[in-house]
Amino acid sequence: MSKVNITINGQALQVDAGMTILEAAQAAGIDIPTFCHDPELTRAGACRICVVEVAGARNLPASCTTPVAEGMVIETESERVQKARRSILELIWADHPHDCLTCEKTGSCKLQDYSYRYNVKESPYKGEARDIPLDDTNPFFFRDLNKCILCGKCIRKCHEINGAGAIDFMYRGFGTKVTTAFDDPIEESSCVFCGMCVDICPVGALIPKQGLQQGRSWEVDKVLTTCPYCGCGCTFYLHVRNDKIVGVTPNFDGPMKGHLCAKGRFGWDFVDSPDRLQTPLIKKDGEFVEASWEEALDLIAAKLKEVRAQYGADAIAGLSSARITNEENYLFQKLLRSLGTNNVDHCARL
Repeated sequence: MSKVNITINGQALQVDAGMTILEAAQAAGIDIPTFCHDPELTRAGACRICVVEVAGARNLPASCTTPVAEGMVIETESERVQKARRSILELIWADHPHDCLTCEKTGSCKLQDYSYRYNVKESPYKGEARDIPLDDTNPFFFRDLNKCILCGKCIRKCHEINGAGAIDFMYRGFGTKVTTAFDDPIEESSCVFCGMCVDICPVGALIPKQGLQQGRSWEVDKVLTTCPYCGCGCTFYLHVRNDKIVGVTPNFDGPMKGHLCAKGRFGWDFVDSPDRLQTPLIKKDGEFVEASWEEALDLIAAKLKEVRAQYGADAIAGLSSARITNEENYLFQKLLRSLGTNNVDHCARL
């Protein structure tokens, strides 16, 4: 790919001709604030927080949509740029709840981070504010549209990545909001509750119900692991506090790019379920009783030998699982074949 020479904040750079200013800056380790940008999604240029100053340009262009050009001289933190960003943040705060002290997003909220960065404490703009009832009708996450900044990332994620197309912008002007067709409850829409919208929301408009008030972002340890639900191999981070799982976030750097399904994103609460078995159970006199692993494995081995001796190896069959690793499945089929049977199947069709 051809290269172009540009200058960002006095630093001479040679970058790919197809890059945007934002991509070129990120490649050089220069941070430009963004709300609506996501590298997976189409370029929107909706929030304008990423504006920069380009020498000779009349206006401040959005760096996420403006391509680089030969000889371009760019300032990402000039006085004019900072003034524009402060104005954008003040406009957002004019119609945004001020409950940061108790908001679950505190510590991972871009609006808070950028307000701190540009010393925006309040808004000089006074007027009507939205008063949309909190939507807690679905079992997985809250939708507080009063906190929505209309960046549109959730909409593009739902349409372009998931393909569900459950939400979009509705109404006009001050009444604009992100919602379903005809403003129906989200559980009655085409939403599949994958949680992708929750994971990319830059503010506190979408909050998971699980793990609520179980710890701030800086109070949890993030443990990288693999989802146990199927064989796709999606990875995510378990949020652990006091040796207890309190949340899940996707691993955007993994092979699946953080694209989790509803089970992987929200189906982790079984770990601490009181109904979960703690020990093997063996039926004695018609009742299940707790047993040690040694006792349970000895019983299994004895039963398999008994069946093979009485009916032959073909009377034995094994049903494996798509939820375990390839290595574990390999060992399972080796075990069955060592008993003399080729009757091995799996549950992936479920």
